[in-house]
Amino acid sequence: MKAQIVINDQTYTIDLNQPSADLSMAVSDVARAWYINAPTFKPVVLGDWKGSVALGGAVNFFNVSFNPHAHGTHTETAGHITKERHSINSNFKNPYTKSVLLTVTPIQGVVTFDDFLVQWERASSKHWLDQTESVILRTEQHEGSLLREYSNTDWPFLASEIGSFLRSSGIDHLIIDQPSVDQEEDGGALACHRSFWGPTPLESLHRTITELAHIPIEVPDGVYLLNLQVAPLENDAAPSRPILYSLI
Repeated sequence: MKAQIVINDQTYTIDLNQPSADLSMAVSDVARAWYINAPTFKPVVLGDWKGSVALGGAVNFFNVSFNPHAHGTHTETAGHITKERHSINSNFKNPYTKSVLLTVTPIQGVVTFDDFLVQWERASSKHWLDQTESVILRTEQHEGSLLREYSNTDWPFLASEIGSFLRSSGIDHLIIDQPSVDQEEDGGALACHRSFWGPTPLESLHRTITELAHIPIEVPDGVYLLNLQVAPLENDAAPSRPILYSLI
């Protein structure tokens, strides 16, 4: 099914039945971080009634306990760092954007601004960045991250200058394949979060960071249409499903 989508007066054609990649990881005992256990799925029990067919109930009726920041792919608003916990559901209004996927290589655990800039300039020379509103950064080029405990691994992170540069370049949505754009233990600095949302984060509530994405190695760097689907949860972050479509 082909569709034409107009963004900023530019028309893009995609095949809705042929996405290039689903970048999401489910809320399950898959990739997780931040020192907490896997999410739990437990049937409701009300007296003799059990919300589990396996336990003799008529239906499955489970409570689910999870943390959006720690379990699976999630998207967060600047409410993550503001005193008032502004909701991603109330502020995210831009599910379709032109996006560029770039592979950046961490050196000694950090993606430096200079190394990022090399890839950015390469994309610019290929005219990938025209009217681009979202950037996907792949820091790992191997499979296996779908089953991984990230806690206490000191994962690769982004230099804070990258966040500032993307903000000044008009990028509203940043996606990364790590649990955070920042270092696992940084004393609460959250330098790249803060630089991306800027000195007045309340003015950036429409801008998002998506973390713990799974970016398959067979999906090449380049230009895509991004459909960022975010669960309607009134919280600073929510589970999400970033889907990429090749431009026809």
